Amino acid sequence: MLQKIQDMLNEVENLEAHSAEEIEALRIKYLSKKGSIAALMNDFRTVPAEQKKEVGIKINELKTRAFDKINSLRAAFAQTDTDDSDIDITRTAYPTPLGTRHPLTIVKNEIVDIFSRLGFSLAEGPEVEDDWHVFGSMNFADDHPARDMQDTFFIEARPDVILRTHTSSVQSRVMEHTQPPIRVICPGRVYRNEAISARAHCFFHQVEGLYVDREVSFTDLKQVLLLFAREMFGENTQIRLRPSYFPFTEPSAEMDISCNICGGKGCSFCKHTGWVEILGCGMVDPAVLELNGIDPTIYKGYAFGMGVERITNLKYQVKDLRMFSENDMRFLKEFEAAN
Repeated sequence: MLQKIQDMLNEVENLEAHSAEEIEALRIKYLSKKGSIAALMNDFRTVPAEQKKEVGIKINELKTRAFDKINSLRAAFAQTDTDDSDIDITRTAYPTPLGTRHPLTIVKNEIVDIFSRLGFSLAEGPEVEDDWHVFGSMNFADDHPARDMQDTFFIEARPDVILRTHTSSVQSRVMEHTQPPIRVICPGRVYRNEAISARAHCFFHQVEGLYVDREVSFTDLKQVLLLFAREMFGENTQIRLRPSYFPFTEPSAEMDISCNICGGKGCSFCKHTGWVEILGCGMVDPAVLELNGIDPTIYKGYAFGMGVERITNLKYQVKDLRMFSENDMRFLKEFEAAN
């Protein structure tokens, strides 16, 4: 019996396997309920009483060595299989579809890219702002309608803290900490206290630009906006500037582009005028420069601002603003090719 155990022990020490199937076969041969070691334990009852202790120790040693040997073969094979295989065993077993960028993100990135190539750097600021940076520093009068609860979201516990209504607050923060020349583009989400409908929402996205330096003119502004319009909507795009009013610019203007849907011939989208408004702009009011610590006798500047939703509507003809925030996968999948 002892010799039989020793022979099997030598056999176990020299075990080899080259696949998971071979390792499993060895486990069944030696360690299963009907395996070789189990057979030895069944024969244990025939061992003379004076040898039982020694034989029992040897059988336990054999069983332990068989466990260790097979486990070491399994570990070595698993390591070799991981090193040589291109399969990621941590990957999910089912295909996971890739997501796409939101249409507003696609358009915002395109706008930022165009102005970056024109020399503008990116600037961002907080969405929860104080009254000064949103209104005071932008030359809004104390009784301006934008300061009313009907137009702006105020924090109830802090009446001087609001959700920004435009990203001009970022321009203010840049001017108060930076001396000219300043050339920045400011994208971000803004909030207005408006009823949600197909044409309006309580939050939307803006991109505003600011350029402050010596001898800046309205002609510089017009040329930059013309270049932007043609980069965004095509080289045949025309622009026109109409006089307007904003508290923070003087003179102020609204810019239209020739309708990219009908080519300026007139359609329902442009209300048969051939023109579509896309942004507001103007020369920075000297009072704004002074309020933000810049000498208006030395420096001038221009500013402009546009709604990202408006530009997206023009590019992709999305007629309902609510679709941008409803997370309808059928709608979002339509923009896979634009990523």
